[in-house]
Amino acid sequence: MKSKTKFSNNVPSQWCPGCPNHLILKALQNGLEELELTPQEVCLVSGIGQAAKLPHYLKGNFFNGLHGRALPVATGIKLANPKLKVIVTTGDGDCYGEGGNHFLHTLRRNPDITLLVHNNSIYALTKGQASPTTPKGEKRALNPRGVEDEPLNPLALALIQGTGFVARCSALEIEHLKEVIKEAINYPGLAYVDILQPCISWLKPSLETLKKETFFLSHDPQDFEQALKIALDPAQKWGLGIIYKNPWPKPVLGEGFYQHFSLEQLTHLPPLDLTIAQNLLKAH
Repeated sequence: MKSKTKFSNNVPSQWCPGCPNHLILKALQNGLEELELTPQEVCLVSGIGQAAKLPHYLKGNFFNGLHGRALPVATGIKLANPKLKVIVTTGDGDCYGEGGNHFLHTLRRNPDITLLVHNNSIYALTKGQASPTTPKGEKRALNPRGVEDEPLNPLALALIQGTGFVARCSALEIEHLKEVIKEAINYPGLAYVDILQPCISWLKPSLETLKKETFFLSHDPQDFEQALKIALDPAQKWGLGIIYKNPWPKPVLGEGFYQHFSLEQLTHLPPLDLTIAQNLLKAH
């Protein structure tokens, strides 16, 4: 794996030394390089959190927005300029907690974007509070008696809502992660990758647990029923790989609009005549 690519920049990292987020960044940089994309062809979108810092450290277009609001922004960017490869980098708290409503409706709408969720089952930026994926019974800073709620199962939710590409990866399996990211970027429609990313500061999950428990899945990823069984089976929660890849992708959001208007992109429309706006301002 290359140490430097055309997607590398010199922005100092604010992540903890040794944080697996560095590995996710490297996998993404190398994946984009191997896809022969340029920084001008890529737009990263993020919200708030440790995962949301990733676009700062990758050369390319990016939009860093509000907590939980990355997905609607990414959808708008893709609709305005379909030629861009739009990638959302977010965390389990940012995406499944504050952004849970947007996550649900993005699954329904099927925009042609890639969603990478750094999932460590806690709010790492704010000192390790429980997130929507924290296991029931686990004691965290604001849950001294243990989390009382069942954790969200975002992979099963994505499958039930018809998402065409659903995968689970580990930040520690960087080559595997890179290859899955490449497939996700090339998939026509919403491609969702949940990345198990242990937090070395708040020890959730521990590096040792992730190394010991994870394994590679060997099922047929085109088999929806088998994919759903895997997503719902607690014994498979450490299984890595493409869980489901629909061989017959659904129409993506905005496809009908562009077909109706001869696929003309919004970015190719003539610029606004500013004299119209100026006359309106003078009139008021």
